[in-house]
Amino acid sequence: MKTSKSEKVNNLFVICELENGKVAEISQELLTKGRKLADQLGCSMEALIIGHDLQEPEKEAFEYGADVVWLADDPRLEHYTTLPYTRIAVELFKQEKPQVALLGATSFGRDLGPRVSSALGSGLTADCTALEIGEHTDKKAGKTYKNLLLQIRPAFGGNIIATIINPGHKPQMATVREGVMKKEKIRKPKDGEVKFIDVERFVRAEDFVVHIIERHMEESGVNLKGAPVIVSGGYGVGSKENFEILFRLAGLIGAEVGASRAAVDAGFADHDRQIGQTGVTVRPKLYIACGISGQVQHIAGMQESAMVISINNDPEAPINKIADYAIVGNLEDVIPKMIKYYKQNSK
Repeated sequence: MKTSKSEKVNNLFVICELENGKVAEISQELLTKGRKLADQLGCSMEALIIGHDLQEPEKEAFEYGADVVWLADDPRLEHYTTLPYTRIAVELFKQEKPQVALLGATSFGRDLGPRVSSALGSGLTADCTALEIGEHTDKKAGKTYKNLLLQIRPAFGGNIIATIINPGHKPQMATVREGVMKKEKIRKPKDGEVKFIDVERFVRAEDFVVHIIERHMEESGVNLKGAPVIVSGGYGVGSKENFEILFRLAGLIGAEVGASRAAVDAGFADHDRQIGQTGVTVRPKLYIACGISGQVQHIAGMQESAMVISINNDPEAPINKIADYAIVGNLEDVIPKMIKYYKQNSK
């Protein structure tokens, strides 16, 4: 069996997203993962940051492991618009020829990523939940490809986990869901290299045909990702009115309230509270699952919780298999008792 010719492993790029001039949390997660992947590949990890009036985001990128930061700073780039951001990324990638490129599976990454990959003819895997470096053997062609990016994501409604590879085209591109990877600053940050992009050389006048006249960003009042304790309800809660008891418990113990997709689809809770494959991925210290059966799609969004307590009237519910403690009973009976005894023990 032939082994494919060993190619020079070029750099790994993370296209960073900004929030108020700072590197967004999803990009911090990707830089953390990118550092580990780059170490496995034996290559440099580089960050691309586009915007204006930047508040030294390169320092954050270096703290999370970047070796090189490319900065494109221009007043016309203050807010994301498709054409100039795409042009800059495409022209830079043509110049640097990266091995791997990563973005967050946010509205930013979902718009930018496909356009960049299409322009480069590279392909892209969306909504990955894991990334690894490995090899693949094409038995039909008799070739073994090494140092591939294994792009792992749920498929067929979350019923299987698919591993997707792209051995024939570079860069290997993927968008990654928020919250599925840990963000972690490196122990000994080093002074990396900052490279300034000549924006005028990369963009064209027609790239700025769209002008943002007025921009409003409404932030959600729900912070599931940062909550240390989450009380989450499923379809088994029964109604929107019954969700009030979850809010009572959450208010007492300083928790946030989440919901499964079934509960959201039934109108019991708002979409910004949805946890799971099509919602938010969380990793709290304590996750209390109330009336949640435990379908694969929901488990994918909370399985890394430090401790899970399940409250369900079905002793065979799948959620019980991953729960540290399973309470079998009706929510109407169990939760009032939890509230009662928590109050007693808190005095």
